[in-house]
Amino acid sequence: MTNNFLTTIKSLKLIEGCKAAQFYAFSSVGAAASTSGDAGAGSSNSGGGGRTAPPPPPKSFSIRSGSLYNPTPSTSSGAEPHLPCGLPVAEALEPALDACLRPVDHVAALAASFRRVSKATANNDDDDLCDAYLEQHALLCWTGDARLLRRALRAARVHADDPHRRVVLSAWLRYERREDQLDPAPPPLAPCTETTPLLECPRAAVFASGTGVDAVCPCRRAPATGVDEPEEAHEEEYDDEPGSSLAAAEEERNSSSSSSSNDDLWFVIGEEEIPCERACIAALSKPLNTLLYGGFAESKRDRIDLSRDGISARGMRAVAAYSRHGALTGFPPNTVSELLAFANKFCCEGLKSACDHALAAMVRGGVDDALALVDLGLDEASTLLVAACLQAFLRDLPKSLTNPDVARLLCTPEGRDLLDAAGNASFALYYFLSQVAMEQDARSNATVMLLERLCESAELPWQKQLALHQLGCVMMARGEFEDAQGWFEEAAAQGHVYSLAGVARAKAKRGHKYAAYKLMNTVVADHDESPTGWMYQERSLYCSGKEKMPDLHAATELDPTLTYPYKYRAFALLEEDNVESAVAEVSRVVGFRMATDCLELRAWLYLVLEEYELAVQDVRAILTLDPGYMMFHGRMHGDQLVEHLRGYVQQWDMADCWMQLYDRWSAVDDIGSLAVVQHMLAREPGNGGLRFRQSLLLLRLNCQKAAMRSLRLARNCSVHEHDRLVYEGWILYDSGHREEALAKAEQSIKLQRSFEAFFLKAYALGDSNLDTESALSVVQLLEHANSCASDNLRKGQAYNNMGSIYVDCDMLDEAVECYEIALNIKHTRAHQGLARVHYLKNRKHAAFDEMTKLVKIATNSASAYEKRSEYGERDVAKSDLNTATLLDPTRTYPYRYRAAVLMDENKEEEAIAELSHVIAFKPDLQLLHLRAAFFDSMGDNASTLRDCEAALCLDPTHGDTLELYSKAIMKAEPQQS
Repeated sequence: MTNNFLTTIKSLKLIEGCKAAQFYAFSSVGAAASTSGDAGAGSSNSGGGGRTAPPPPPKSFSIRSGSLYNPTPSTSSGAEPHLPCGLPVAEALEPALDACLRPVDHVAALAASFRRVSKATANNDDDDLCDAYLEQHALLCWTGDARLLRRALRAARVHADDPHRRVVLSAWLRYERREDQLDPAPPPLAPCTETTPLLECPRAAVFASGTGVDAVCPCRRAPATGVDEPEEAHEEEYDDEPGSSLAAAEEERNSSSSSSSNDDLWFVIGEEEIPCERACIAALSKPLNTLLYGGFAESKRDRIDLSRDGISARGMRAVAAYSRHGALTGFPPNTVSELLAFANKFCCEGLKSACDHALAAMVRGGVDDALALVDLGLDEASTLLVAACLQAFLRDLPKSLTNPDVARLLCTPEGRDLLDAAGNASFALYYFLSQVAMEQDARSNATVMLLERLCESAELPWQKQLALHQLGCVMMARGEFEDAQGWFEEAAAQGHVYSLAGVARAKAKRGHKYAAYKLMNTVVADHDESPTGWMYQERSLYCSGKEKMPDLHAATELDPTLTYPYKYRAFALLEEDNVESAVAEVSRVVGFRMATDCLELRAWLYLVLEEYELAVQDVRAILTLDPGYMMFHGRMHGDQLVEHLRGYVQQWDMADCWMQLYDRWSAVDDIGSLAVVQHMLAREPGNGGLRFRQSLLLLRLNCQKAAMRSLRLARNCSVHEHDRLVYEGWILYDSGHREEALAKAEQSIKLQRSFEAFFLKAYALGDSNLDTESALSVVQLLEHANSCASDNLRKGQAYNNMGSIYVDCDMLDEAVECYEIALNIKHTRAHQGLARVHYLKNRKHAAFDEMTKLVKIATNSASAYEKRSEYGERDVAKSDLNTATLLDPTRTYPYRYRAAVLMDENKEEEAIAELSHVIAFKPDLQLLHLRAAFFDSMGDNASTLRDCEAALCLDPTHGDTLELYSKAIMKAEPQQS
């Protein structure tokens, strides 16, 4: 049975999750913390990465990089009351550069990445596979797709073949869920629970042998009989002073294990003689074997003086015990440290490995424990111990970077040399650290130092391109334009064409605007056969007047997701005193992309029009995405602006807010709903239920970072344990951990039956292909949910989901009943499900009419027009799909439909062009597969192979693409032979 449960409840979009922004000072000399809010706001087109660094703001505020910053703000004296900071200025609209790889032909880049993964897989080369998946992660960063990025990181972690990279990648995966923002935050090295993702287990990262992932977490697995597990440190503090209980126990153990009838060698240390077996000591290493059985004088002696060799009598007794039994059991850290030094001095690899394991197992308390042992590991080049200490630092990011000792080790060139000597420096390490640092404060000294270490670690071309380009971006943000230009030029020399945009920016900032224009003009000319939107956007920055607009229109045509062209056109319309058209222009991009800088500009325009309610609505939406956002070129906090406009807007109490929320939810006004929830949270900031509802709206608007932040706040605000478990479950689910989310839901239900717990369980179970019996069990869970207390907004969603499942089970009458209940309680999206039922009952006209009801309510909903097109005649369908593309050019179905129609009409080139247009700015699995199929039908096997490889890079398990790829490979083999 085909199950569409997941697709029919997309309105919540609770599929993806990602890290959210939290700010820490990395060093006392770092610049003010800054961020860009949500994924939509913090992309390549949000404001001002290339501006001169502003003066330090007051401590009560932090200037956000997402805000439109004006380097020379005009005075606000004489400003109208509703425009406290005057009008926007064009210079502040300049977009930020993407601090990631942006290949000109990303389809070819993805295909090449897939081939590298395939080659490494065929060669069974896990080391190369790990690097290949990290490259995929770097290539996919510009898409902002959290699901693809997580998949690449997980694949890299699975194929990490050494403790160092396992430690780095497991810590990175954990960081993506931002557990450090939970209150209380779990200890960095706490043992796993039953809901901890396997790939994030700290013990598996350090102690696992080989690659792959065990089915059971080592923290919860009983040690097998006869298998040596790494010894855990005792919970109590060790006391090595003579007379202490532990020291006495150790002395007794060593004494009993050291006395043997086979003793034929005594080591003299001071006044003590330690009995040993010559053969056992000699077996520890070749140097000791040569010393005791070779031509040295010691081979003739039965007493050897080691008083000057840096080991104590206690340590030598431990060596003797190990030589007899081959195990370290219960020795305190100081003794094991002596054994490690002895092992290094006499090249005892087995003893060194045992000491390394034992000391690494003692790193359990977090950063403090790690700092106490890391110097020993670095001095003795103890790879496993340093990896365990490094894990403690990484799993406490970003907080650990505020510790000067940790920062000194991770950020300085001397620290990198020490880590490298201990086998714990890699590109992966500094890639992770630099991403964290840039997210927290791109202008800080720590960020620059980490990127310098990244450059030093880069070996492959893509690694050099990424490191050099990111360093250039950071230098631009710091206002160090000459240095930025140098780094960008080096990145471009490595083959990263996008870095030329950085070279042009730096030149323009240094006063060479015409040189910047000539450079970008050359870039456009060199790629006239396959131009990209960013090329025209960048060239437009150095044009003026009539020359600027054609480039902006070309940029939007090639890549409608670039926000700068919309903002500048709106500004130009504002200058022409056509404010209504300016609002309409910026609303085009806000309709499909919740970028804070675009919302800020629209709110500003609403203020010009004195549309105060709409302006406050947009400001509240901005504050939802970024609670610290600074409005008006960084001159006024969003909350201050809301308070300033208080006298111009209607004031609501909580009852009014709930009514407004119902009305806007029913009108499918997601931004309006978001603003109302933010207003309610301003009154009740500790309301976990409202925070959760906020996260649902943010996910629907594809603002995953902000949604995850709201989920964490909901969890932290919750008074009851069963609520916290539900929110933790959603965090896990949105991070791709379905089974762990189910476990959280079941734990919550055991404590308290609640709507949200049953809904989470039903949602997680429905995220799979279910047979009829299993699907109906999900319906039963939703019925249990509706039997619990909740509001009608949530119950309407549950009834809508029940209807979808009944449709999949071919129980259409039951589905109709559920959809009608949902509509009666104002769940407007149920019109879509009801239309589907009409269609399945061969009532296509009724289905079209049902969707028309939704279109009339949700006038700006691209998905409503797209869905209605399925029930209309061809001409009407084309019209609806054109409207959908106009409202949201990132939706892929309209392009696929139009391309299929063109192919039916034997217009092959036009069909390919239709798909190529959208693939150029949105690489999508279905689009690539369809274009590959078209190329195959046209006999273009090389293009078929390329598109299949790019599609499989996005999803290596896609069955239809795998089949087409195998077919294309078989066609290519005779040609190669």
